Amino acid sequence: MSAPERADVVLGSVPKLGPLYAAAAGKQAAGWRRRRAVRGRGPGAPEEVLRLPAVRHVVRGVAADPGRLAAYQRLVGDALRDTLPSVYVHGLAFPVAVGVMVRADFPLPLLGMVHLGNVVEHSRPIGVGEELEIAAWPENLRAHRAGTRVDMVVEASAGGVPVWRGVSTYLAKGIGAAPELAPGEPRACLPPAPTARWQLDAATGRAYAAVLGDYNPIHLGVLPAKALGLKRPIAHGMYLAGRVLATAAPNDCGYRWSIRFEAPVFLPGTVEVALGPHNGTVDFEGWNAASGRRHFAGRVGALPPAET
Repeated sequence: MSAPERADVVLGSVPKLGPLYAAAAGKQAAGWRRRRAVRGRGPGAPEEVLRLPAVRHVVRGVAADPGRLAAYQRLVGDALRDTLPSVYVHGLAFPVAVGVMVRADFPLPLLGMVHLGNVVEHSRPIGVGEELEIAAWPENLRAHRAGTRVDMVVEASAGGVPVWRGVSTYLAKGIGAAPELAPGEPRACLPPAPTARWQLDAATGRAYAAVLGDYNPIHLGVLPAKALGLKRPIAHGMYLAGRVLATAAPNDCGYRWSIRFEAPVFLPGTVEVALGPHNGTVDFEGWNAASGRRHFAGRVGALPPAET
């Protein structure tokens, strides 16, 4: 099947996440009222068909802020260098993707969506002074036993050539759930000897938000997290990825990395982390020593020379 044609929506600048989250809250409130009205029509009321908008949001001339870059590097324990860490590129592009997800024709609710994982190809080192074109679009809407999954694809290009591509997978719980799908095999967590222990305080989510602007309420404090069904705030998944990549990423060449999230890291909290070589790559995982639950696992490795 050929890829659908997408219309480009060119934005004048990268949108601010605060107004986007406010728009998401308003959209979800309106959707709740609409669904209540539909249920009130009684048996036979038509259900909404989930379709993704055939658009790409595009922003040109995006550049890193050196001060914010240094703040990010200090936050995750990375070296201060004049090339962009992969998660920092994600942070530059994330508001463009969120702008797609708060569109009126995007069928899933942004707030409360579960971040399942990422696959990223960082094709070459990206200089702090390079101007990037950011494009974001949704694809691969599919059923899950707990709801509906979707991929948000983001590409960053320099001089017309893609230099970074990320696919973030999200789950909207309770939307179009397909209980006939059999649950996956539970992943046994038999953790290796830890190579690091992270002590994350209650302000970790706010610190990440202050640097990269992601003020999703689930990361900020107890009250906003409880309003979205969580007992305490949780760490940003990309903060956790950034901590790992600060140690494991080969920053002098192109590289590919992936991460899957299995259980949230509640704040404050302690995460045991292990990194180890595996066939030319580095495997990593993080877990809760008290419960034995794995929080995340993934892999990072250099791209072959022909692909850089």
